[in-house]
Amino acid sequence: MRGGLILMAALALIALILRPFGRLGGRLLMTLAPPLAILLAVVLSVLPARGAEIIGALSQTRVSLTANFSGSEILIFGAVRHDGPADEAEPDYDIIITIEGPRHPVSIWRKARSLGIWTNVDAVTMASVPSFHAVATTAPLERILSPEADAEHRISTAHAIRPEQASGTVADIDSFTEALMRLRTRDGAYLELDRFVFLDRNVLFRTTVTLPANLTEGGYTTRMFLVRDGAVVAQYRSAIFVRKEGLERWLHQLAYDRPLAYGLLALLIALVAGWGASAAFRFGRS
Repeated sequence: MRGGLILMAALALIALILRPFGRLGGRLLMTLAPPLAILLAVVLSVLPARGAEIIGALSQTRVSLTANFSGSEILIFGAVRHDGPADEAEPDYDIIITIEGPRHPVSIWRKARSLGIWTNVDAVTMASVPSFHAVATTAPLERILSPEADAEHRISTAHAIRPEQASGTVADIDSFTEALMRLRTRDGAYLELDRFVFLDRNVLFRTTVTLPANLTEGGYTTRMFLVRDGAVVAQYRSAIFVRKEGLERWLHQLAYDRPLAYGLLALLIALVAGWGASAAFRFGRS
């Protein structure tokens, strides 16, 4: 069975390499496929067996931010590749999937009431905090992942924000990082999706993560972890690229690349809008 699978994989690889050559590639495939496939099968069969691996894919790797963008659903799916026949007696695997948005510096302020007015009194600064973070799992995270593995791979939101980087003159810095997590969880920027990953027969998995409407432009790193007995056995990485499109991207680039032209354009639009409103008002009175 294994030799047949290896032979099929070898033929598929050869066909993929020769595809750009059209008919000539097809004739070369018919001529060279048998000896090359046998050679590849022999080589692969004598290689040492590898441990279990996780392979994944995304329904889309690009998200466009337009004027009517209201969020996007990303389907994440994949499979667990075993190094041999599945053993029903061995423990089941678990899957953890994380999506982390671009990192930016953040200042967290605490307000206090002074003379009847709420003012900012204390602040904590963090140099690099993810703008978005989602964790989807097959079971509650604390049950399937050890604290040591969580700290090593920075999977949970508490480790992803790297609270040790917080700096400030206040004594209770931890309360500021907790407030940041609480506020962003409320806004939908930080998600904990326990039991949102469906794992079928210890092989196929899938989940859906909803990206909010207020996304930050940039790359969103997607990691898929294969977990057993609290430890990470294997992982797979991919990425989602978010960028503005159409008029929004043109205005964004104009504002950053040519601020003077952007300011003059904004002034011109304000003058035209004011004149138009005045003309419409006079026309209505007449």
